[in-house]
Amino acid sequence: MLLDINRYSFATYKKEFIAILTLGLPMMLSQVAQVGTGFIDTVMAGGAGKEDLAAVALGNSFFITIYITMLGVMTALNPMISQAHGAAVKGGNSQAIGEMGRQGIWFGALMGLIGMLLMWLAVRPFQAFFDLTDYTQTVGSNYIWFASLAMPAAMIHRSLHAYASSLNRPKAIMWVSWLCFFLNIPLNWIFVYGEFGMPKLGGAGCGLATAIVFWVNAIVLGLFIAKDKYFKEFGLTDKFSLPDLKLFGDIARLGIPIGFSFFIEISLFTCIMFLVAKLDGHTENLVAAQQIVISLISLIYMIPQSIGTASTVRIGYALGQNRPAQARYISGVSVSSAIVAAMITAIFLVVARYPLAKMYTDDLAVIGIATNIMLFAAAFQMFDATQTVASYALRGYKVTKIPMIIHATAFWGCGLIPGFILAFFMGMGIYGFWTALVVSLCVGAGFLMWYLEKYSKAYKIPSHTA
Repeated sequence: MLLDINRYSFATYKKEFIAILTLGLPMMLSQVAQVGTGFIDTVMAGGAGKEDLAAVALGNSFFITIYITMLGVMTALNPMISQAHGAAVKGGNSQAIGEMGRQGIWFGALMGLIGMLLMWLAVRPFQAFFDLTDYTQTVGSNYIWFASLAMPAAMIHRSLHAYASSLNRPKAIMWVSWLCFFLNIPLNWIFVYGEFGMPKLGGAGCGLATAIVFWVNAIVLGLFIAKDKYFKEFGLTDKFSLPDLKLFGDIARLGIPIGFSFFIEISLFTCIMFLVAKLDGHTENLVAAQQIVISLISLIYMIPQSIGTASTVRIGYALGQNRPAQARYISGVSVSSAIVAAMITAIFLVVARYPLAKMYTDDLAVIGIATNIMLFAAAFQMFDATQTVASYALRGYKVTKIPMIIHATAFWGCGLIPGFILAFFMGMGIYGFWTALVVSLCVGAGFLMWYLEKYSKAYKIPSHTA
C-alpha cells in the first residue's frame, strides 16, 4: 500500500500518530496564535472601516509574501538539526547542535534584514499599481513600512523555533506565541483607534503592533531557551560564534528551494489578491471578501502545516538514526492524518460559512462574496493538506528541488495563468481564480505524493552515515 501505511498493526499506527500529535499540536497552536494576529488585524481593521480593511489586506499581502518566502529558507534548519539530533542520540556530538543553533540565529538575522529591505522597496510599487482612494493608499503604505520592522525579529524567532522544535521541545514555542497573540490585541486597539494618547493610525496601526509583537516573540523565546535546563547539553549559549559562511552555504543550498516553493505557493494567493483589485466592479468589496477567506484558510492551513513540520522532524530524526523504513512509515501516517483533518475542516467551512463571514464585517455585499468563495476553499482542503504534508515529508529527506519544480508547475501553470484567463477573459471574475486554485492544488497533491512514494521506497542510507 502507498507509503507502507499497512506495514504495521493499528497499535503501531496509533503510537506514531500520537508521537506526531505530541510534536505537532503545540506547533499548531503556536502557528494558530501567530496567524491569529493576522485574524485580529483583519477584524480590527474592518472595525475601522472598509477602506482600512482593504488597505491592510493589500499591505499584508506584501508582508506575507516576503515573510513566508524567508520563513521557507529558514525551514532548512529543521531537517538539519533533527538529523544531527538523531545522530547525537546514537553517540554523535551534541555540541554540534548548539553551533548549528548559533549559526541559525546569525542566518536568521541576515534573512530578516533582507526581508526588511524588500518591504521598503515594495512601498512604491504598492502606490503605483493600485487604483484606490488616497486614504487607502496612505494606510496601506504606512502598514507596509511599520510591518517591515518585524522582519529581523521574525527570522531570528524562526531560527529559535527550528532549534526548539527539532529538539522535541515545541511547548515553549506555543506558550510564547500565545503570550504574543494576547499582547497583539491591546496593541492593535491602542494604535488603530488612537487610545492612551497615541495617534489614530487606522489600519496602519496593525503593522506597528505586528512589529512589536514579533520582537517580543523572538526575545522571550530566546531567553527561555537560554535558561531552560533541557537545552543546556546542546550548548547553544556556551560560547559566542562568528558567522560561518560555509554553514550558511549549507543552509542556503537546502533552504532556497524550500523558500522558492513557499514563494510559489504564497505568490499565487498574493497575485490573485492584486488581480482581484483590478477586476471591474466594487473593488473594496472584492478585496475585503478575498481577505476574509484568506484569513480563515490561513488559520486552517496551520493544521496540515503543523503535521508536516512534525513529520519533517520525525523523519529527519529517524534517518539520523539510520531507520529509513520507519521514516517512510512516518510519511504515511502523517499524510493520512492530514487527510482526515482536512475532511473535517471542509465540512466546517461549508456549514459555518455565514457566521464566519459575519465575524469580520456586517457589509452584506462583502458577506455574499466571501461565503461563495468559502465553498471553493472547502473543495480544496483535502488536496491542500496532502500536498503540504507530502512536501514537508520530502524536506525531512532533505529533498527540496523536485517539490519546488512541482509547486511551480502546479501553482503557476495550473493555477495563476488559467485563473487569470477564467477571471478576465471567460467572465468568471473572482470565482475564476478560485476554480483554477482548486485544480492547481489537486495537481500538486498528485505529483508530490507520487514522488514521495517513489523516493521514500528507493531511499538508501548515505555511505558516510551507514
